[in-house]
Amino acid sequence: MTLSNKLFYFFVKWFFYISLKVYNRISIRWLSPLPRRNYIVIANHCSNLDPVVMGAIFPGRLRFLAKSELFEPFIFGSMVRALGATPVQKQDSQSAGAALRAFLKLLDDGENVLLFPEGGRSLDGKLQPLEGGAALIAMKSGAPVVPVFVAGTFEAMPPGAKFVKPLHLSVVVGETIDTTDFTSRGREGRDLLLKKLEEELISLEPKARALL
Repeated sequence: MTLSNKLFYFFVKWFFYISLKVYNRISIRWLSPLPRRNYIVIANHCSNLDPVVMGAIFPGRLRFLAKSELFEPFIFGSMVRALGATPVQKQDSQSAGAALRAFLKLLDDGENVLLFPEGGRSLDGKLQPLEGGAALIAMKSGAPVVPVFVAGTFEAMPPGAKFVKPLHLSVVVGETIDTTDFTSRGREGRDLLLKKLEEELISLEPKARALL
């Protein structure tokens, strides 16, 4: 990033962080230190507020893909882009191959990436079954995975809502998953890793809800 882009990133990051602290009284719990190398963050997803929360609380920039219409309000779009969003066309966002290549390129460039492995927003606020893309990206890149559960965003900004309600939010960042134990086991390893990711998110949910 250029100096001006870095300054804008830090401005946006702290703007959202302070807003979440004051307006939503967000609580954050870290269960272990983050990896020293670049990593993949996986999180549940039930609100457009989720990527903003994730981008604001993590110490480094997270790169993630977002549908192009999210960027149409110019000011908000510029701020989301500064947090790390990369716009994709609707047809590309539905292409597993395009998403896989995009994320692997980001990881290869040394970036940290954010994935929502449910494949889309949950319409009832409950964790949905995970799709296999996150496990595949982790297997191919060898990057460690950091599981995260976000609670309260569905109530604060459910699908279709235009404004954020001043409700309490919470985030629990789980222990890092080392993917090297899975990468040598092929399809079996991918299935086992996907099961591990799902188990971790399920185990984090009550911890996150207890902070609300």
